[in-house]
Amino acid sequence: MEIFTKQLNSIDLERGLVLPRDSNLEPLQPFHGTIELSTIVEPSAGTCLPDPVTIHCSTRLGKLEFTRGWRDIARDAGLKSGDIVTFYREVNGGAQYKMRVRNVG
Repeated sequence: MEIFTKQLNSIDLERGLVLPRDSNLEPLQPFHGTIELSTIVEPSAGTCLPDPVTIHCSTRLGKLEFTRGWRDIARDAGLKSGDIVTFYREVNGGAQYKMRVRNVG
């Protein structure tokens, strides 16, 4: 079940990924503060990052944002401004969430 698709900009890569306003938050467990999301990242080249990674999703100024763990994923997956990420829930092994990456440039 898709939670969001977003085209990345430089702020998303440098600070943290703010979830779009139209995100489908139903698949996320209700939480206050911060929740850890075990995630498998699928880069566009077709190879997954070696293991599920943990992304911290935090509430900041009334917005949900991927914070701790996000910049490591962006670096390791070679994300650049303009790339598109789709974040969705799929129970598979230990990870409940997946992030599909499509490199634009």
